[in-house]
Amino acid sequence: MVKKSLPVIIMVIMGIFILTACTNEQQSDQSEKKDNDGTRNSELVLPDPQLKEGSKDEDVKQLNSILAKIGYTITDKNTFNSDTKLAIKDFQSQQVKLAATGIYDQDTKKWLKKTLDGTFKIEPGNGFAKEDVTASKAETITVTNPKDTLVLVNKHHALPTGFEPDDLVIPDVRFPFTEDIPKKYMRKEAADALEKMFAAGDKAGIDLFAQSGYRSYDRQQNLFDAYAAKDGMEAANKYSARPGESEHQSGLTMDITSPDIDYQLTIEFSDTDEGKWIKENAHNYGFIIRYPEDKEAITEYQYEPWHLRYVGKDAATVIYEKQITLEEYLGAV
Repeated sequence: MVKKSLPVIIMVIMGIFILTACTNEQQSDQSEKKDNDGTRNSELVLPDPQLKEGSKDEDVKQLNSILAKIGYTITDKNTFNSDTKLAIKDFQSQQVKLAATGIYDQDTKKWLKKTLDGTFKIEPGNGFAKEDVTASKAETITVTNPKDTLVLVNKHHALPTGFEPDDLVIPDVRFPFTEDIPKKYMRKEAADALEKMFAAGDKAGIDLFAQSGYRSYDRQQNLFDAYAAKDGMEAANKYSARPGESEHQSGLTMDITSPDIDYQLTIEFSDTDEGKWIKENAHNYGFIIRYPEDKEAITEYQYEPWHLRYVGKDAATVIYEKQITLEEYLGAV
């Protein structure tokens, strides 16, 4: 009897061992599926509504849990506070197709989903460059990324005094003058894009002319001094940049005009066929109207429909579609 029962006993013991091992493995899996705050990964669902600083509800808690999961430090997961806003800005600034507004919206949701899926990689803290885009209105900082096509140049973010792009070329487009002078030049990437835009304009039957591109620090100093002597420094700074604060020094800007306004740089350009075409098509070639209408409070310059700044197609498209400024796109407001 003992000999006949032994195999059965062994099989029972083995069954108990296997069952125990499976149970332990399942418990281990359950543990691995939990986030640091006890929320299971399977329960992390990106919220639908738009969320911004000050929001407080379950959607905010869910969003903060997701931000914490991908590596951001969130002190209060129940509130959309400065930590959440900074994390969203940092995340957005690592994807050129997102504006760094610090507001959670449908576009941000899409890219957060890609991050959770592993199809879009980010490094928390490496996107939002504080030193480059967060000068207060009481100070001016010198940017550390003067060669970046998205470099922010304004009254609070200045280019280094001696900065001069090393890839300046003359774009093969029309100018209302023939001299080989510095303002004919642009950085090569921007010049190539300008050529494509002018070629498209020709096909559309419009008559674009390039008027003023690169301008050195010293040249800007001379211009601003002359304007200040004529109108006063405060008045001059509404339509002219102080040296170092001019986008023309970056080599990424070109002022454009047309024969209909006698090749001048005036607001009337916006009423010409060329001005209307530029407003609706410049982004397709990587350009934005840098100082748009009704955005003076942000740009601190008057409306300039002729002043085009190259930022690349992806950024230009976002700025155009959202009708925002470069400051807003970079999160510097």
